Amino acid sequence: MAGDVQAMFDAVGSSVPLIQSGALRAVGVSATAPLRVLPDVPPIADVVPGYTVTGWLGVGAPKGTPPEVIERLNREINTALANPTVKARMAELGSQIFTSSPAEFGRLISEDTEKWAKVVKYAGIKAD
Repeated sequence: MAGDVQAMFDAVGSSVPLIQSGALRAVGVSATAPLRVLPDVPPIADVVPGYTVTGWLGVGAPKGTPPEVIERLNREINTALANPTVKARMAELGSQIFTSSPAEFGRLISEDTEKWAKVVKYAGIKAD
């Protein structure tokens, strides 16, 4: 904001108000397609083919949680995410809601873990 940083990657929800006010200029999004909240900002993949970085939020439960509890939580969370007020607010923040089954969410976690493990290994990143 003070002009000290030339470029950054930030979560859409915290950046959108600054972009819309003109305080920041968005030059690309890391999703594979333009976002509804920033329709004129192109994906970085338009310039760097295959580039995509997306974040997600989910709800987990401790190992050993009974399957019926997990199914109930999943059903109730998906119901809440289908609420028009929740959907509208999430859209305002630049978030795209997706719902899934516990098994699908587990696959997403596994796929992302594998993807980022390769990046960490290739970059030689070490935990301090």
